[in-house]
Amino acid sequence: MRKILIVEDDMDINNLLSEILKNNGYETDSAYTGREALLLLKMKEFDLVLLDLMMPNMTGEDVIEEIRKNSKIAIIVISAKSDKKTKIDVLKMGADDFIQKPFDIDDVLVRVEANIRRYRDFGSEIEEKQILNYKDIELNEEEKLVMVSGNALKLTPIEYEIIKLLMKNPNRIYSKETIYKNVWNDDYIYDADTINAHMSNLRNKLKKHSENDHIETIWGMGYRLK
Repeated sequence: MRKILIVEDDMDINNLLSEILKNNGYETDSAYTGREALLLLKMKEFDLVLLDLMMPNMTGEDVIEEIRKNSKIAIIVISAKSDKKTKIDVLKMGADDFIQKPFDIDDVLVRVEANIRRYRDFGSEIEEKQILNYKDIELNEEEKLVMVSGNALKLTPIEYEIIKLLMKNPNRIYSKETIYKNVWNDDYIYDADTINAHMSNLRNKLKKHSENDHIETIWGMGYRLK
């Protein structure tokens, strides 16, 4: 059974999310502060974190930062903060998805399932070892490992799937719609900010270990490897 940690200081919303998820076959734990959430993550194994941003003492942004120091667990932010900057900032910090309050129950369930499935697939092994190379980048599909100039990158599953897509067809220009459909395995129903944020994270991680700017933006068309 998939386990989800709900981090929300509003007891009514926390209970509502817990009830919805339990009724759909998930096991849940609840935390009402960021520090409580981090403690539970050290004590138990979870498949996903549903995280509010506006909490006392420790914000959701602080929680994301702490989690991403040593964990690749799926994180979905669920918040009443609806401005574009907030969404982009939390995605760049390492959140995988963003749901705005008030939320639609079906939307929450779809996002939860999609993100858990992506992380499950990311952690699974494939039978045949395959290595992709492009300039100073090496991608090992068996180990789900990306190396740049001999340095291992700490990528989220989304970032890994994006670079793998680009490396399989280095000369192809991928539109944002095509990237979304291939990486998220869903129809393109989100705005471009989500892809822009993940692409920016990936580009910055590659630059840390390489003099090359590997990802090229083709304005009005999409992205490809240089």
